[in-house]
Amino acid sequence: MKKTVIAFAGVAMFGFGAAHAADAAKGEEIYKQVCFACHDAGVAGAPKIGDKAAWEPRIAKGMDTLHKHAIEGFTGDAGAMPPKGGRTDLSDEAVMSAVDYLVGKSK
Repeated sequence: MKKTVIAFAGVAMFGFGAAHAADAAKGEEIYKQVCFACHDAGVAGAPKIGDKAAWEPRIAKGMDTLHKHAIEGFTGDAGAMPPKGGRTDLSDEAVMSAVDYLVGKSK
């Protein structure tokens, strides 16, 4: 019985790791196709990727808030984020994976 449980746990961990890697790759792909246009150069007040000081107060609001702002759009003191970065054809999940990638590179 113990061997079965250990084998199952190993498969579950591998499956999660593979899914997580796929999500990260999709996030990077979406970032490079869409988000880079503003977040590489800081266009319209967009916080630049990797700028920890600019991202810290945004990250402090929580990932749910960042996901919502990226999906629905947001206008703040520093600038504006159009819904889905202007690519309304993207799924919410694709946008969230791009946000996760961007935040991961900016912590």
